[in-house]
Amino acid sequence: MNSANRMHIAMMGTRGVPARYGGFETAVEEVGKRLVARGHRVTVYCRNEGQTMTEYLGMELVNMPALRKQSLETLSHTALSVHHATRPKNRPDAAVVFNAANAPFLARMRRAGIPTAVHMDGIEWKRQKWAGAGAVYYKWAEKKAATEGLALIADAQGIANHLWDGYRRHSYVIAYGAPILCPESYLLKQYGLETREYHLVVARIVPENHVHMIVEGYALSGSDVPLVVVGGTPYGDEYIGRVKRLAGQSDTRFIGAVWDQRLLNQLYGNCRSYLHGHSVGGTNPSLLRALGCAAPVSAFDVNFSREVTAGHARFFDTPEEVADAVREDDADVEGALLRGKVGQDHVSVAYRWDDVTDGYEQMLLEISGRKERSTLQLLRGNAGGEPCARI
Repeated sequence: MNSANRMHIAMMGTRGVPARYGGFETAVEEVGKRLVARGHRVTVYCRNEGQTMTEYLGMELVNMPALRKQSLETLSHTALSVHHATRPKNRPDAAVVFNAANAPFLARMRRAGIPTAVHMDGIEWKRQKWAGAGAVYYKWAEKKAATEGLALIADAQGIANHLWDGYRRHSYVIAYGAPILCPESYLLKQYGLETREYHLVVARIVPENHVHMIVEGYALSGSDVPLVVVGGTPYGDEYIGRVKRLAGQSDTRFIGAVWDQRLLNQLYGNCRSYLHGHSVGGTNPSLLRALGCAAPVSAFDVNFSREVTAGHARFFDTPEEVADAVREDDADVEGALLRGKVGQDHVSVAYRWDDVTDGYEQMLLEISGRKERSTLQLLRGNAGGEPCARI
């Protein structure tokens, strides 16, 4: 790399690395380590409680505290991170702030003269967990972030369309990457499961993920293999109670959250079908991981799911359509496996972490004035597919 293009890049607004939690953290780790390998200096602001590491995979870690309360954790941590990053001795050449909720701190980044891009995430104010005052705040924060004058990142074309329709702002469309995996099955025995002998849901058990619809549809299907539901119930018992009532006498197994990534990959990679009900995000990391593990996907029919799968899925928007999808995969397991392989081949080309890193690097060079603005905003999918990693 030309030394003039080497940058000091800050990434903030997430829990940081090592990635232990979700899509933002995985993106920071996967993109950050690749930017380091390309000669950039990368600083990641972290709030992994008790973490003392100051370096990881070549990235410099700044560990900052946070108020341990759901509504204040992200904001308090980002406030401290921005304060640290805007001090003259720490000032990066460019920064990425993840999560539009951090909108109150963007003006300070702009005043400090730090070229900054904001990852807008999904349409957060539609999520049930932010109902009431939280939804009002997220809607305000989305507008504030979109109109601050900084570069915007959308992880799906559907999000970019939303930002254009609502605020007349163009976005850099940069998705996440998909790990391409060929999981083994030896960990399934702890749940009494066998390869291709169960359907799968992996999601927080909240209304916008349509777990109720999937469970009801599965119960209607009369399937002779179980439905395994992986996910926590973080916001009260009322909704999970409703979901369990809809399950009735069907063989629906609620196994809670799974944090062991190896086990989770084996669940994805050996299911008869993966039922994806998410509706308000952009490029969903759970859907990408399922596709990367060659899981046959049936997804709630929203533009985000159609975009990510490129149509290599069944789609539903009623319990009856869920039941039809389950019955069809039960009747043709080999056909379902083929659908899963086609989906995996698609994401191995269209959702490569190297291409995602190209997108971030190009964007950061542009907003810092090192390169002219490219006319190409969707930077992915122009190389051979990723090899399948056996795990």
